[in-house]
Amino acid sequence: MTYEFDGKKYEKASTHQKEWGAKLIAELGLRGSERVLDLGCGDGTLTAQIADLVPAGEVIGIDASQGMIDIASQKHRDNMRFILMDINHLDFAEQFDVVFSNATLHWVCDHQRLLRNVKRALRDAGVLRFNFAGDGNCSNFFKVIKEAMDHGAFSKYFGDFEWPWYMPPVEQYRSLVEQSGFKDAHVWGENADRYFPDVENMIRWVDQPSLVPFLARVPEEDKTPFREFIVRRMIEETRQDDGKCFETFRRINVLARK
Repeated sequence: MTYEFDGKKYEKASTHQKEWGAKLIAELGLRGSERVLDLGCGDGTLTAQIADLVPAGEVIGIDASQGMIDIASQKHRDNMRFILMDINHLDFAEQFDVVFSNATLHWVCDHQRLLRNVKRALRDAGVLRFNFAGDGNCSNFFKVIKEAMDHGAFSKYFGDFEWPWYMPPVEQYRSLVEQSGFKDAHVWGENADRYFPDVENMIRWVDQPSLVPFLARVPEEDKTPFREFIVRRMIEETRQDDGKCFETFRRINVLARK
């Protein structure tokens, strides 16, 4: 299932995602002529950074949200373009030197298919580089959202709800990558816990993207009470004595070669 996001709000609420992504890009060691695919490009900030590093190459960013693509498309580069596409429907064959993804692939549930499609999209000796959420991620938000889903006023909206994220243990994902046939595969965990500088920054992150799959299930008359319940509980769970808000962020890193 795909979700529609507010690209402009996400642009303002994704500081830590961009921080992780910039680190990944710096580690790619791009020579300047590569063809790169950015899976889940979001607002296009990282895609544009990659495009600037491959002036003789090309970068394609894909995202399933029109709201994200609309904002990303405003960041013009001659060697960069964006496509509205569900990652589950990835259908490229031997076109890319690098397939990159940052803070996105926990939204994709079938990683066997994902890895198969990425391998097909890569040229010989092409590189896969992923960073996405793993087991232990967002423990405070998950506690609060499950409370809200079980609450008497809202539980009726979530009877057949499917959890939107895949966040496996590192060992499980390492086995999956090894089985997929990539060479020189390295899979490792990372503790990236973060303090939001204040309550307002934490709430922006809750609104975009975390709450989106859940609010989609709640009718208009209950959206505000549902959100207010979550915001109140998140403040109670995450706010520290100095006013900052703490959340757990656990990442899975993948580096492999076709």
